[in-house]
Parts: sequence; C-alpha cells; structure tokens
Amino acid sequence: MAKVSGVWHSISMASDDLKRIEEDGDLRVFIQTIQHLRNGSLRFNFLFKVQGECVPVDVVCKKTEKNGEYSIAYEGENKVTVPETDYQLYVTFRLQNLRNGTETQVLALYGRIPQLDPSFLNRFKNICKKYGLSSRNIIDMTKQDNCFSK
Repeated sequence: MAKVSGVWHSISMASDDLKRIEEDGDLRVFIQTIQHLRNGSLRFNFLFKVQGECVPVDVVCKKTEKNGEYSIAYEGENKVTVPETDYQLYVTFRLQNLRNGTETQVLALYGRIPQLDPSFLNRFKNICKKYGLSSRNIIDMTKQDNCFSK
C-alpha cells in the first residue's frame, strides 16, 4: 500500500444511501493526498464541506490484522478496503459504515489526475455493480462541487 501515497483527486463516489454522499452529506469528502504511514496505516487529507466552506481534514485509517483492511471510528464504526487499483492512475476505496445498527457502503474512485479516461469510469461502474450499487447510485465528483477545484 506504500504505492498509494501521493496526490489524488476525487472522481466519483457511490453509495447505497445517497444522502450521505450528496451535498452536505457526512461521508462526502474530496481527497487531496494519501500517505502510507510506517505502522501500515493510511493518512487521508480531505476537503470536507462545513457550512458551505471547504475545510481541510486529516483522517487516519488504522491497519487491521486483515491484509488490505483498515478501520476508523467516524459516524460509527468503519471498515475500509481497496477493491481495485493500479497505483499509477486510480484507486478505488470501499467504506462499510455501521451506525446505530444501519450499514452503509460507499465506494470512492480517486485518480492521480483530475479527469480519468471513460474506461476507468466504466470499470468503477462494474465495481459498484459487484457490490450491489447501480449507476443511479454514482455521483460524478468532478462536476458537482467547488471543493474539487481547490
């Protein structure tokens, strides 16, 4: 996972609860950088909208005993995995959030450049389908928010 370190751009997000990733959603974030830490954990630097302002937030996902799995306590308990990546162009993260007995899943596609070739977006749609999310559950993050351009 050390190869995931560096600058990234939010391309798309998908969720089985769209309210959580739509405007002002508690899981709607805009990636800036990812850093692989010495202990195997990952530090994410995000922009998060608070009262209409893009605010920088650092989040550390702790490595678990399972290979490629991370955890974080935010709005419940969360498990983070990487279903697919090539490290050079894109990475896909899957977050499973359990809050008050309700599970929500979020998939996020990040690119090394602000726009990816449509074939990567099609690949993301297929990953979403694998986890039971239809195209209607996908939000194009490059066109919907002013945090993207910051």
